[in-house]
Amino acid sequence: MAIDWDRRHCARKGHVTYAPDDPRLRVRLHSQTAVGEAWRCLRCGDFVLGEPHGSGPAGDAPLVPRGKVLRDLFILRFLAIERAVRGVFIVLVAVAVWKFSNSQDAVRRLFNEYLDTFRPVFRHFHYDLDHSPVVGSIQKAFGYKHSTLLLVAGLLLAYALIELVEAVGLWYAKRWAEYLTVVATAAFLPLEIYELTEKVSYLKIVTLVLNILAVLYIALAKRLFGLRGGRKAFDEERQSASLLEVEESAGVEPSLP
Repeated sequence: MAIDWDRRHCARKGHVTYAPDDPRLRVRLHSQTAVGEAWRCLRCGDFVLGEPHGSGPAGDAPLVPRGKVLRDLFILRFLAIERAVRGVFIVLVAVAVWKFSNSQDAVRRLFNEYLDTFRPVFRHFHYDLDHSPVVGSIQKAFGYKHSTLLLVAGLLLAYALIELVEAVGLWYAKRWAEYLTVVATAAFLPLEIYELTEKVSYLKIVTLVLNILAVLYIALAKRLFGLRGGRKAFDEERQSASLLEVEESAGVEPSLP
């Protein structure tokens, strides 16, 4: 079933009405009912009782996101939430690394004590902890210098900051955030592919596919880097929608240039 993005948005955020000065358009947007006057919503086209939200020349009508624009905004906000969650998680990891760097010896001793305790239990199930990749990775981390761990924590925080900045920019549909998301995401794709050559997992595959789709969608849909006419075509598309908003809502065929 196709989603009616216009009515869906109006149901959540409310209608937007406007009274143009042009009598020809005004009469198409206005209706007198038994319970009062009604004005046609510039987004979904339904008539709404009450005074219009604004009035003036048709060219000054508010730019109301509709149809494909609303769908794009929904996808961008979904990506923004994903970036925000990832950013918060990376911050927590960075804090954990920083705390570990300040108490490395104490954590190593505690880990070895628990390892000695659980080694017989795992051996009973024919699992050798001494040759476990996870245990080996943790023990390897104990050998890192304090300065190295601080550097790792700093890099993680920088990466988290990029993710959070992307999240805010995408939520408000900022064009600079779209560029940042495409560049930052594409830069990490080779690393994600390399990790798959080391060890394949469903999570890594899903993450890689989502990131590739996000890069392609934003670059093509938003006409970034000169694609599909670039910024000029993007601005013309939005400007055209702005100038014809009232005419389209009124059911008037737009005049040819």
